[in-house]
Amino acid sequence: MTNANALTIGSRREKRRRAAVAARRRARSARPPWEEPPTAAGRAAKGLTLGGTLAVILVPLWIIVLTSFSTPGAINRAGGLVIWPDGLTTDTYREMLSDPTVVTALMVSLGITVVGTAVSMAVSVLCAYGLSRPRSLGHRFVLLLLIITMFVSGGLIPSFLVVTGLGGYDQWWALILPSAVSVFNILVLRAFYQETSSELIDAARMDGAGDWRILWSVVLPTSRAVTAVTALFYAVGYWNSFFNVMLYMPTDSQKWPLQYVLLTYVNRANGLPGSVNSGFGNTQVQTAPLSLQMAVVVLTLVPLVIVYPFVQKHLRTGVLTGAIKG
Repeated sequence: MTNANALTIGSRREKRRRAAVAARRRARSARPPWEEPPTAAGRAAKGLTLGGTLAVILVPLWIIVLTSFSTPGAINRAGGLVIWPDGLTTDTYREMLSDPTVVTALMVSLGITVVGTAVSMAVSVLCAYGLSRPRSLGHRFVLLLLIITMFVSGGLIPSFLVVTGLGGYDQWWALILPSAVSVFNILVLRAFYQETSSELIDAARMDGAGDWRILWSVVLPTSRAVTAVTALFYAVGYWNSFFNVMLYMPTDSQKWPLQYVLLTYVNRANGLPGSVNSGFGNTQVQTAPLSLQMAVVVLTLVPLVIVYPFVQKHLRTGVLTGAIKG
């Protein structure tokens, strides 16, 4: 092949590449015939709306984090929450993480979240799969009962009497089982499972697979998005829960999760910023109560901030797709 031919072929390839790039750009910017190009005012309004929404989300987080790193003097000068950096320190976090009450509460919250999410997902997935099969025995009756519980409940006192009657007072399982099942999540999973390709299920049955094998090897792999989002919802619920602690173990502080420790401290820490009483355990150090409160808030947010990016990509394809298909 001569150099001239090689140059010709190379130039043709470059032209095709450029044409493909231009076509992709036109496809991205293509608008429906009925949609007019945005005006300058419209673009400015969209930018202001997005900027305002972002500020509403980020500014409180900035203030919370900054206050948690601020010294008592900086909090006193700011009159409360700190907006601009002034006298930053990590003494608050060192004190908080060295306190056995907070460390124990953190471990309790992690344990409850992991175990509770596993139990809730097992029950929800099995229930949703059974309800999604049209030939399941009594699935319509069970589905009707589940839907009724979404609108009618026995109330707080009957629930408390049932749990305590079963020996759940001051027991770990009382923090998990009473809130282990969400009918809404089951309905979302069921709607998604119903859309699983019948050809895949029929092929698996022809190969000798039973319902357990079909659920594990066919249904779950094709519904990772909705499964991940449902697990996130359960995990956030367990991580943020504190009401069951108030009902079933209000006296044993060694079994309190982090959220209840935070609630207890916020309710009793009414001193002025710069008070020597830290509010955690028996420690007596020069730390602002407000700084400690914000530090505990930051500590409760860190696990969610770490986990959320891994699940965020599934939110749209998981919840919205499952709900629309249902």
